[in-house]
Amino acid sequence: MKNTKKYIGLVSVLILIFLVSCRKFEEINTNPDTATRVPASMECTNIVLGMLQNGGDAMSFISANALPKYVGFTLLGKNGAQYNSTGSASFGSMTVLPNIDAMVEFAKGSVMEDSYKGVASFAKAYTFFRMTMWMGDIPYSQAGKGAEGLYEPKYDTQEDIFIAILDELKAADQFFANGVTFSGDPTPYNGDPKKWRKAANAFALKVLMSLSKKEDVPSLNVRTRFAEIVAAGNLLEKTSGYWGLNYSTQNKHPLSASTMFAPKIVVSKLLIDNLKILNDRRLFYFCEPAAALISAGKSESDTSAYNGVDVSMEYDAMNVAYKANKLSILNKRYEKEDACEPRMMMTYAEQQLILAEATIMGWITTGNAQSYYEDGVKAALAAIMATKASYAHTVVIDQAYMDGYFTGQAAFKSAPDEQLKQIWMQEYILRFMQDADFSYFEYRRNNYPVFPINPASSLNENNTSVIPMRCLYPGSESSYNRENLIIALNRQYDGYDEINKLMWLLK
Repeated sequence: MKNTKKYIGLVSVLILIFLVSCRKFEEINTNPDTATRVPASMECTNIVLGMLQNGGDAMSFISANALPKYVGFTLLGKNGAQYNSTGSASFGSMTVLPNIDAMVEFAKGSVMEDSYKGVASFAKAYTFFRMTMWMGDIPYSQAGKGAEGLYEPKYDTQEDIFIAILDELKAADQFFANGVTFSGDPTPYNGDPKKWRKAANAFALKVLMSLSKKEDVPSLNVRTRFAEIVAAGNLLEKTSGYWGLNYSTQNKHPLSASTMFAPKIVVSKLLIDNLKILNDRRLFYFCEPAAALISAGKSESDTSAYNGVDVSMEYDAMNVAYKANKLSILNKRYEKEDACEPRMMMTYAEQQLILAEATIMGWITTGNAQSYYEDGVKAALAAIMATKASYAHTVVIDQAYMDGYFTGQAAFKSAPDEQLKQIWMQEYILRFMQDADFSYFEYRRNNYPVFPINPASSLNENNTSVIPMRCLYPGSESSYNRENLIIALNRQYDGYDEINKLMWLLK
């Protein structure tokens, strides 16, 4: 026993010496030049990429285009979004909040502080806007406070969340107004606070337009806020470029070299038919002609060679049509080009179309709806013209075509309700393979364009005859924040988390 105790004591002494030695070794070998915290610029890069990359992989990128009926999936399994299943959303985006706080903290006292505060306010507004648009009431005022021991945040009302979002965007405007060029910006703006300011204000107009059903709610003050932003004049210009990402050989488009996905994605009849009605040459940049129609003698420059899929048709029947080469697939540039087109999430084109709608609704009196409409469409066409003309099947977009675009069905109508439909359709077209989520949000607001619905194929199990109106809350909330979840469900959805329920925004 004595020998055992001596042995244990000796081992203990040796361990203690080893631990002390290791500590001394670490102290001696600590590099005084090594950063002990991430710089604000690096936090900024990660925050902005998180907003813009939308998952980043091919499947998530394409799936986002399925719910708003842009595309159909063949031979890849029945895609839930295509067949009206929205499933559960995620609160994962909220994990950016500590990074936003860290970015602002690390920027304190620097010349770039106001610029990083502008990014912070913009990022908060953007992040919570997307989440509340999917779910309704969500945690906001108590979100991201786990470090403070608050693990069960309350759900704020959607009305309060939108007030906070609009206030954050107003703050972003002022921070960028006082800002200087900042580091760590992965967008084409390259840290230019003037361009970021314009993008923030354009996004504010987008948020306000999404609130059109609530334009008379005093707390939101939608029309006055909208008019004030327009009157201030700090909006996107043709030369402002777009808020988004440039792809390259180092940062490739999600569908680049995606032989598993891209060749199996068929373009919808809804999109193709409307492009044909407008005599819109974006058709030739978006799609490939159906191979069977080319074999039958059609020319690649003939619009009748392009055949869209009814994305509501039964999955097996769609596969049969695909295997027979009767359907138009995605334009091959998406697969073959690392940078087939940039990611454009806030553009001058969209801003002008929003202004056209606001003019028709009487929210603003500056300018006129037709000029805004034509200006926006020309900008959208120019963006596609900037891609490689070699993929346009000999039918290119050029300046002469753009100048003569506004004839036939593309000419601005005389009746306001028809004008609105024209504007909404142009917005729908420009968001193809871009901000597809927002086309779904706009469908909920306007019920336009009319999405195809087939009860026989729909996966909306509670009502196969309608498009779902929301996502479910994350399943984890039932386990970890159940009490607050129940309060939110009772307040909004009669106590039932269901995808066909209408959130406050839509009532």
